[in-house]
Amino acid sequence: MKTKTQLARKLRRHQTDCEQVLWRAIRNRQLCGHKFRRQVPIDRFIVDFVCQEKRLIIELDGGQHTTTPEADADRTRVLEGCGYIVLRFWNADILGNLQGVLETIAEQLQRV
Repeated sequence: MKTKTQLARKLRRHQTDCEQVLWRAIRNRQLCGHKFRRQVPIDRFIVDFVCQEKRLIIELDGGQHTTTPEADADRTRVLEGCGYIVLRFWNADILGNLQGVLETIAEQLQRV
C-alpha cells in the first residue's frame, strides 16, 4: 500500500487538465501574493490545492462527483473540522470561467 505522500506525488505528476489550468494561475504567489500547494495530504484525504496561511482548500470536481455528493459532503465536513475553509469548483467552471473562479478565490483570501 502506498503512503499518502507517495500518492500525492503521483497525483502531482499526473494532473488533470483542469488542475493544470488552475495551477498555472495560482502557483508562485500569483494570486494575491499567497502561496498554494497542490495535492497535499490533510487528515485522511489528499486535497487538490491548499493555501496553508489562510487555511483555504480548493477542490475541483469533475463528473464523477455528481454520483457521490454524500462523500463530498463528508470530505468537506472533515476538512472544515480541521479548521479549513473549502471552496469547490466544477471542472467546467475552470475551463469556461477561470477569471470568475480566480475572483471568487481572491475574495475568500481577503475575507480570512
